[in-house]
Amino acid sequence: MTALAPLIQAFFSDRLLRQRRASAHTVMAYRDTFRLLLGFAKHRLGRSPTDLRVADLDASLIVDFLHHLETGRHNTLRTRNARLAALRSFFRFAALHLPDHLQQIQRILAIPQKKPDRRLVGFLTRQEIEALLAIPDRTTWIGRRDATLLVVALHTGLRVSELIGLHAADVVLTAGAHVRCIGKGRKERCTPLTGAIGTLRDWLREQRPAPGEYLFPSRRGGPLSRDAVERLVNKYVAAARATCPSLRRKHVTPHVLRHTTAVELLRAGNDATIVALYLGHESIATTQIYIDADLEVKERALARTAPPGIRRGRFRPGDPLLAYLSTL
Repeated sequence: MTALAPLIQAFFSDRLLRQRRASAHTVMAYRDTFRLLLGFAKHRLGRSPTDLRVADLDASLIVDFLHHLETGRHNTLRTRNARLAALRSFFRFAALHLPDHLQQIQRILAIPQKKPDRRLVGFLTRQEIEALLAIPDRTTWIGRRDATLLVVALHTGLRVSELIGLHAADVVLTAGAHVRCIGKGRKERCTPLTGAIGTLRDWLREQRPAPGEYLFPSRRGGPLSRDAVERLVNKYVAAARATCPSLRRKHVTPHVLRHTTAVELLRAGNDATIVALYLGHESIATTQIYIDADLEVKERALARTAPPGIRRGRFRPGDPLLAYLSTL
């Protein structure tokens, strides 16, 4: 019986880190998947993760684990599908090393993804943006940091991981002001800084950070965590609801700020290809979700189309005698 632990270790060290050079976010997502799976298998089979065998992870156990994610942990279908994608990657790796388990692996690889409902993305209106940016207390260091972070997020559309990973050296405020980041898929991109230049200049003048220091540090000088950014967004949105009632109907996350940037770019008349380049999308099809979500963009598109040349007519009732004969 083949032990499972050495295969998992080889998958992370050899396949993910050495061969694929997977990002830290990918490694952490795969790590969390296996933590959940091994915990589930331990509860189901009564054996510690170190004692598990490859044969223990058959298709029925994987299906039950995915069902547990949906019902027991109340994960969304997107999260469930992401966990399944990580497991598929592992078992494709296992197939190269364990030909005796090919039949078991094929059954697991045949487990289908579930198609989630496609909902319209959320974004903030101009009034909601102004209400949100008015909340941070700029008389305190935390308030000035958070206000700068929100302004940069709304003007650049950076992902949370890109925001918290910014260093002082990544910001250029001279001619052609921009911020440089390493985005999803290890792609380097430069994003223009327009409305955020003044706010960032004031923040850097106050902080005077070394080039290698984080742009938005925590109290201890290290990087902010994703949870910290989510908490500060939740805090300011909750306070802004008192002055902007429309925010009470919205669930605002840090990623909604990115959606807001995309919608604002589209409303300004930018082509979807430019928006995709600005946001670092791998495919322009991803940008389509913002066009679907914004009625204003659709209304402007309809306004530019000419109506068909149909003459307006006036209803005239038919002859009563002919109408009578038609009923016979």
